[in-house]
Amino acid sequence: MLVHSEPESFDLEDYLAAHERKSLLRFITCGSVDDGKSTLIGRLLYESKRLFDDQLAALERDSRKHGTQGGSIDFALLVDGLASEREQGITIDVAYRFFSTDRRTFIVADTPGHEQYTRNMATGASTADVAILLIDARKGLTRQTRRHALLVSMLGIRHVALAINKMDLVEWSEEQFDRIAADFRAFAANLGFDQVTAIPLAALHGDNVVEPSAHAVWYDGPTLLSYLETVEVEQKADAEPFRMPVQWVNRPNPDFRGFAGFVTSGRVRSGERVRILPSGLETSVAQIVTMDGELNEAVAGQSVTLTLSDEVDISRGDVIASVERQVQVSDRIEARLFWMATEHLKEGDQFLLKLGAAAVPARVVRVHHRIDLGLLESVPVSSLGANDVGHVVLALDQPVAFDRYAESRRTGGFILIDRESFDTVAIGLVDGAVVEQPVGPQVLRNNAPLAWIKWTGEQKRRSAVKAMSWRVIGSVATIGAAVVLTQDIRLAAAIGATEVVTKLVLYYGHERLWARIRYGLSVATGQHGGGPQSSSAN
Repeated sequence: MLVHSEPESFDLEDYLAAHERKSLLRFITCGSVDDGKSTLIGRLLYESKRLFDDQLAALERDSRKHGTQGGSIDFALLVDGLASEREQGITIDVAYRFFSTDRRTFIVADTPGHEQYTRNMATGASTADVAILLIDARKGLTRQTRRHALLVSMLGIRHVALAINKMDLVEWSEEQFDRIAADFRAFAANLGFDQVTAIPLAALHGDNVVEPSAHAVWYDGPTLLSYLETVEVEQKADAEPFRMPVQWVNRPNPDFRGFAGFVTSGRVRSGERVRILPSGLETSVAQIVTMDGELNEAVAGQSVTLTLSDEVDISRGDVIASVERQVQVSDRIEARLFWMATEHLKEGDQFLLKLGAAAVPARVVRVHHRIDLGLLESVPVSSLGANDVGHVVLALDQPVAFDRYAESRRTGGFILIDRESFDTVAIGLVDGAVVEQPVGPQVLRNNAPLAWIKWTGEQKRRSAVKAMSWRVIGSVATIGAAVVLTQDIRLAAAIGATEVVTKLVLYYGHERLWARIRYGLSVATGQHGGGPQSSSAN
């Protein structure tokens, strides 16, 4: 089976030009274990004639050695490439495959169904536009099906193909198909999907994968491939405000200083005003530089280096953004969390938070609740277990710039990293900055620019009384202990008096020494540079 039957008439330039004009769709297959995800992708590639002759020969050879279908071709082996996957007949890691039809180009992520590998499924879903959620027609919705549907919704996928597979094992029952489709729609009513399209399949035999099935005369909807070629997915990255997290300060020589990064959304032109976050400073774009020369405009999806008209302090992790719709900035965020570690997440746990190019220490301040997978209701908890989805509040060591995940995936999603093992233990989606105003030197969190607040001043006499009171109490206790040990009241009193004087001298000497050291002092209330990490929020 050849991709092109007449190589001598093949025009490479025309072929590449045709591919450039096609739209790209990223999709995943997900669902519970043994629902047929890998088999479906293998069959889709085979039926759409996207395999080379050598690939087909290798598949036939592997099917004889590792296959689970007797003497027939095992299409799951096209994507299950790890030795452990073939030995156990399961999917463990995410497998990506690229293929193209006359109408569209696709990147598919085949994700595992086992609960212990849910973290790999979430990785594949984080960049997908469409989800193919498989359900075994014999089993209906399972707990893992519900968990995958919840993660798909959390990660911003709004188009779902509900692939009800193995219909041949239920005699292509229309009643069974309608019941499963109705159960899922009732479960997913509050998950925010724009479109759920149910398709009856028998992936092993190719029914309704590429061509309509003769067994489902009652079904008049699209085949799976037809759905993938025609589903309308909103591509809004270009229309969003300009965002570019700085990945590298490019300084090849003393005459050039640029800031390299990936444009995650929007567009920017030379001469345009931009804001640097979290500092809040404004400047203009002087040049847009690439390996191929200068550009007048950079758009979402491009990696570029920006030079600025003013000398401003920018480092890796800062965000260059448009001035029209500002990035939020805070050191305290509220987020939805998918917890992936075996140990429970508890209040007070500390991690490294990586958001875009920024990496800052973070602490779990509060665990609000966990999402019950059966009813999709919030259950108050004090910790999260493996594969739990919950809402938490995180306190960061310094303010970072971000968008709500609902507005931008790339500047609203983060991961938590264990500070000892460096394992990724959680995927997080920012819901926004915390609006409460804790007592103490914290950041005001509202729609106004952030401001740093100092503690109310304490009078010297109050400070002196406080210092004397606890020292006198401690000295009285020392005198009592000395009387018991020495049986001499005068000696005990002398020891106590000496201790009081020594403590006071050392205390006030220590205070006057630190009064001359500026390290760690905050400044008075101010905006855009009035604090140790001044910033701007919207």
